[in-house]
Amino acid sequence: MNKKYIVITGGAGFIGSNLVQYLNQKGIENIIIVDHLTNEKWKNLIGKKFIDYIEKNKFLKLISEGPYGENNKLPFEIEKCVHLGACTSTIEKNVNYVIRNNFLYTKKLAEYCFSKGIYFIYASSAATYGNGENGFSDDEENIFSLKPLNIYGFSKHLFDLIMVKNDLWRRNFCGLKFFNVYGPNEYHKGEMKSVINKMYYQIIENGYVTLFKSYRDDYKNGEQKRDFIYVKDVVDVIYFFLQNKKCGIYNVGTGKGESFNKVAEVLFTLLKKEKKIKYIDMPVEIRKNYQYFTEGNISKLRSAGYSKEFTSIEEGISDYLKYLENGIYE
Repeated sequence: MNKKYIVITGGAGFIGSNLVQYLNQKGIENIIIVDHLTNEKWKNLIGKKFIDYIEKNKFLKLISEGPYGENNKLPFEIEKCVHLGACTSTIEKNVNYVIRNNFLYTKKLAEYCFSKGIYFIYASSAATYGNGENGFSDDEENIFSLKPLNIYGFSKHLFDLIMVKNDLWRRNFCGLKFFNVYGPNEYHKGEMKSVINKMYYQIIENGYVTLFKSYRDDYKNGEQKRDFIYVKDVVDVIYFFLQNKKCGIYNVGTGKGESFNKVAEVLFTLLKKEKKIKYIDMPVEIRKNYQYFTEGNISKLRSAGYSKEFTSIEEGISDYLKYLENGIYE
């Protein structure tokens, strides 16, 4: 028990598996993966180097022997924990399921890490910003003004509130608000796959892309914008925090919103296909809560010392296509 380990929950998932690969490339293999394998997600672990894999429910039992895990039965010592495991569906209707898997799971793990002095990084989300009426500032005091639009965003917002109210952001804890992440290893996410992944297959299978019409006068059809960030940039940011143990809440985006029209145009160009976009009616049930614009304010991330330039949407999609076109799981 002399060696300490990095625990990555959701380590077989989209961002988690990319993080494991990135750490391996840095020569880091003292990794414990915690997850619940479903569907084809196991493929994301092929070729990765780690010490052990533990099912999520078993892991929770191991750290829950006492109110704060003081009598835990973990057979190893954790140095750092990156908590990426969660229900990521923004359309999930089962409130209890989302709260249990996102808020309560995070809270239990946070209590344990706090009691043991373990550096704790957890995944928050840009969904906490709601329609953006209160801006996209990751200043801790701004947390209280945010109004998420769905239960997923609310479940992430709940722990952000706990983080700030209990001053955990000053005490070895770090929350990362991910914006629209895309890239390799997201194939298993169903409806939650990035629009870039969905557009690619629409073009290959149908020869055209479908985008939602706009229902606001200030946005033309397809000009709704998102802050798209390549997963390889995301894991580089996580590595920066693991190395420097910065605390607080930080946006993880590029700081630049791109329209859906722009994304489609980039794909058509790279695939050397004629641009064909069909604008379709947005489902009535999501019109009220639809985000027309997201763009992360990354000044705080820069102030923390992260200085690398983010991958442009053209470069990111070009690199991603290498995986999509070859069916690579890395």
